[in-house]
Amino acid sequence: MPVTTLDGHQVHVDAEGFLTDLSEWDDELATVLATQIGLTLTEEHRAVLRFLRDDFAQRGETATLRRASAGSGVPVKDLFRLFPQKPAKKMAYVAGLPKPVGCV
Repeated sequence: MPVTTLDGHQVHVDAEGFLTDLSEWDDELATVLATQIGLTLTEEHRAVLRFLRDDFAQRGETATLRRASAGSGVPVKDLFRLFPQKPAKKMAYVAGLPKPVGCV
């Protein structure tokens, strides 16, 4: 797997830039990853990221947009506001999780 350096963090990534070693993720790296895609994280973003990480730990797969909305209590409309254009893909990227199944 390729290794890249983001703001001093060496991380293992796949061809699309998603982390492949989930243990390399932390809150500081989430901020760096968000900045890479033009986001400034707020507590609202971080609550969604915490849900995604916890859900992945339980289920072993990245949550779909609907499951993220239902589980985090954040309406889909707000997920689009927080993570514009491709929210499921962006949420997974910033959370350090694999790209959700079905995302292009």
